Amino acid sequence: MSFETAVPVWNALRERFTKMAGGLTEQELKLSIGETSIESLLYHTAEVEYMFADWYLGKAMPAELPKAGSLEELLALLDASDANLKEALAELTEEQWHTPVESKMGASTPLEVVGRLMYHAGIHAGQIALIRKQ
Repeated sequence: MSFETAVPVWNALRERFTKMAGGLTEQELKLSIGETSIESLLYHTAEVEYMFADWYLGKAMPAELPKAGSLEELLALLDASDANLKEALAELTEEQWHTPVESKMGASTPLEVVGRLMYHAGIHAGQIALIRKQ
């Protein structure tokens, strides 16, 4: 597995997530089920992408993530976390893609990390769709 193989798969899912997020309105950001709002899910998705790039790929997180209050700011944060992740993935050697890395969440290879992040974004896309439906 390599950057050239994994990133197109990541891009297919992530671009779909970004398109869904870009189709939201400012008013929809505050919609929620219980304590979980659309706004918090979008922010959390970016936050986890930064965390995984830090924990598993050696790309240090920013000292502080910007607080995103508007849809435009959330979309910019999601774009930045996506770019950060891809920069980290581009720096991996072929061997590193398959080498487990220990973190606070246990060991995963960078290849598994990409899969986990795709799953994570997919789960939250489903939650956002459900919240919008309610």
